[in-house]
Amino acid sequence: MGWALLLLVPSSVNAGEHRRSHSVPPPETDFQKVTLNAAPGEPIGLAVLPDGRVLHTTRGGRVWLHDAATGFNTVAADVPVYSHDEEGLQGIAVDPHFRENHWVYIYYSPPLDTPLDDPSTPTVNEGDAPEFGSPEDFAPFNGYMQLARFKLVGSSLDLSSEQKILQVPANRGICCHVGGDIDFDREGNLYLSTGDDTNPFDSDGFNPIDWRPGRNPAFDAARSAGNTNDLRGKLLRIRVLPNGRYVIPRGNLFHPRTRRARPEIYAMGLRNPFRFSVDKRTGAVYVADYSPDAPVADPLRGPAGTGRWMVIQRPGNYGWPFCATAELPYWRFDFETQSSIEPFDCAAPVNDSPNNTGRRRLPPVVQPQVFYGADPSSEFPELGSGGVGPMGGPVYYFDKRLNSSRKWPQYFDGTPLFYEWTRDALFEFRLRSRRRHQAQLDSIAPLLPSMVFENPIDMEFGPDGALYVLEYGEGYFGENPEAQLSRVDYVRGNASPVAVATSDVEYGLAPLTVQLYADGSYDPDGDALEIGWDFDSDGVVDSTDVNPVVTYSTPGRQTPTLRVVDPTGNLSTAAVRLVVGNYPPQVSFDYPVTGQSFQFGDTVSYSVSVSDDTPVDCSRVVVQYVLGHDDHGHPLSTATGCTGQFETAIDPTHVGTGNVLAVFVASYTDAPEIEGVPPLTGQALALLFPAPPPPPPPDEEEPPPDEEEPPPDEEEPPPDDGGDVLPPPLPPPPGGG
Repeated sequence: MGWALLLLVPSSVNAGEHRRSHSVPPPETDFQKVTLNAAPGEPIGLAVLPDGRVLHTTRGGRVWLHDAATGFNTVAADVPVYSHDEEGLQGIAVDPHFRENHWVYIYYSPPLDTPLDDPSTPTVNEGDAPEFGSPEDFAPFNGYMQLARFKLVGSSLDLSSEQKILQVPANRGICCHVGGDIDFDREGNLYLSTGDDTNPFDSDGFNPIDWRPGRNPAFDAARSAGNTNDLRGKLLRIRVLPNGRYVIPRGNLFHPRTRRARPEIYAMGLRNPFRFSVDKRTGAVYVADYSPDAPVADPLRGPAGTGRWMVIQRPGNYGWPFCATAELPYWRFDFETQSSIEPFDCAAPVNDSPNNTGRRRLPPVVQPQVFYGADPSSEFPELGSGGVGPMGGPVYYFDKRLNSSRKWPQYFDGTPLFYEWTRDALFEFRLRSRRRHQAQLDSIAPLLPSMVFENPIDMEFGPDGALYVLEYGEGYFGENPEAQLSRVDYVRGNASPVAVATSDVEYGLAPLTVQLYADGSYDPDGDALEIGWDFDSDGVVDSTDVNPVVTYSTPGRQTPTLRVVDPTGNLSTAAVRLVVGNYPPQVSFDYPVTGQSFQFGDTVSYSVSVSDDTPVDCSRVVVQYVLGHDDHGHPLSTATGCTGQFETAIDPTHVGTGNVLAVFVASYTDAPEIEGVPPLTGQALALLFPAPPPPPPPDEEEPPPDEEEPPPDEEEPPPDDGGDVLPPPLPPPPGGG
């Protein structure tokens, strides 16, 4: 079929050709953000393939594939994962020799035989690990994170091709910090970042080093990030062989024959290094590390929460949980007596934790290039203030031989990017020197400050020189309305058109008649657009009507796709997702309800109602208890069943702040009885806000109200000493958890 013409109004994008000095930053109006997938689930990581296709993942185990040529977003795989708290599918990366071997790497939580909640016992959550007990009580929750690789065959990830490479221990059934990122250097060495796998919510926002007998080891970061014999809280560096095994490259922190030290470790003392990137030219690794939550420093505990960004050019120890920086030590703290003992020595830290299986004496702490907290930083004022969610962004490499209308300009060549998840902000970090061991930060500048990025969670430059961004959106552990995969182009000549495809229905029984709409599409330059609809995903144009009607008779998932092309050949696509033969379940909370007040420490019961066009099975209801914190959350527990309860205890530092709340997230995935019809998920949210704490009891030394006034000639009672005085409210804590 031919193409229809659609005349559309231009936007404000400047599409002229720019010939400017490489030292002058291009104006923001020269950049264009194009949405590629507006419904990516709960997005976690992305990886751009050499042919321009984009893999992107959800924490629940789904791997999406965006095809740049067709605009289709198809499911490449559903990886089975364990997802009690923050666990699930985490990092994803593409092999440097993907064109030859088709390997894709992922870092995920395999299900194993870890205990799960039994929906038949609503007052007990068998999936929660005990906070106190014996090693035998904790043993069922000992699991691991798996680094593995799979073949991408066509548009599908072949799960049967898995090569298991490396396992990282995990204490399951309890929050937090298990995420990992993956990247490669120019020699082909694989880098993996790992979190400290430690619960931060019983340490007053400082360093969790609870060494009490019988305490769950998950409350001690010295057992992981500060342990030379443990892979958690680290940046690992290995070289993977063709058979999936690995060897240790030269130059890691510990020699392979070092006792009580893992040779895979390149850098240690990290808390939650969620995002990093390797500079393929210099070999430097740009790592960002999340902050703990103390809103202000305590002279007997340690510094306020401090996020960090470091240029790692050689192996080193970055201090956690003993030091925030080389100049900001934490104190050794006795959780039994609630007393501070002494500050740690950042020049010669010692790990005396009873849970330490590694070396007692640790390497000196290396100073990060950037460190900041919730308040404006005197050293780095450009970062502003707010939550603390540092992300190590990619490095841009300008290629003058690359024929791409999207590639970023030479001004950014060799510049590492940085993005702040909680502040919805991007930055360019300029280095004064990138010579070995001497990198110094020269300047920080905001990047595209007027462009909206809702909690950017991953980003990467593609082979076309454009920046690909995955946005988490505003919300808690589900698919948020703002979540998307997008591409940021530097416009040369004509800008890309913007395809907008919508429909009057999304679900229904067969036959399903659908009205499609393309009249929201536009061209930034005001050019006439050719449009075409592909109804059945076969790559053939089925209609050139702007707003066609189509009827689907076969049950299943349908993705009618709109393609719009401008006169220069620039194109954009958008797809409508339809499900024929199923309706999404409707999920709601009977209780609790949004706005309901509670006190942290309460046991809060829940009841969930589900209605669906198939029989409802309460064992398919999953409810998460999330500690909402600033504009993000930390899932603390997961339960199964239509009824149940959660304990909402957290430490006093979080209780006393005004920006924490309890979030209950309920979801239900149905089980269609018609072959080929995909299951659908409904979700409900309840936000509970902590009530003001009860007033302190009156001073016992005060006379009771009905006591007679003393006679005038008697001595006046001594003045009231004020009793217990509540401290002033603390400022909001930084993010990061």
